[in-house]
Amino acid sequence: MEFTPRKVNFFNFLKLPLAFFAGVRVRSVSDSSVHVSIKHRWINQNPFKSMFWAAQGMAAEMATGVLVMKAIAASKHKISMLVTHQEAQFFKKATGNIDFTCNSGKEIAQAIEKTIETGEGEVIVLTSEGKNKEGIVVSKFQFHWSLRVKK
Repeated sequence: MEFTPRKVNFFNFLKLPLAFFAGVRVRSVSDSSVHVSIKHRWINQNPFKSMFWAAQGMAAEMATGVLVMKAIAASKHKISMLVTHQEAQFFKKATGNIDFTCNSGKEIAQAIEKTIETGEGEVIVLTSEGKNKEGIVVSKFQFHWSLRVKK
């Protein structure tokens, strides 16, 4: 699959409908970063009239996961990927549009290169920060991705 925002969003519609209908949208994809947005709406809000933490988590994971998937495709190897641990911090109520970005493309490529060379699994910690329209960080997620060459 070519990694363009349109194609990834269509993939989400088909394979991850919960994320799609919650409003998670990939806005840009490059070798080094992915930008994902989610808009606070009735369907993804909590009883306190802000965005539910899990909706933010879907967008944050999407930013890291698309970057990993793109790097795996570029490697031309069959590599499994799995989130083995996740942590989150919340700093401010999430309302309006929240933008999540992961800028760890280089680190992912290095981890993939290492697992290809050694045949051993690699764990990489990727961070995705969610910012509101004023640029204030509302949440920060860390995902531990396990990468391993398929045998």
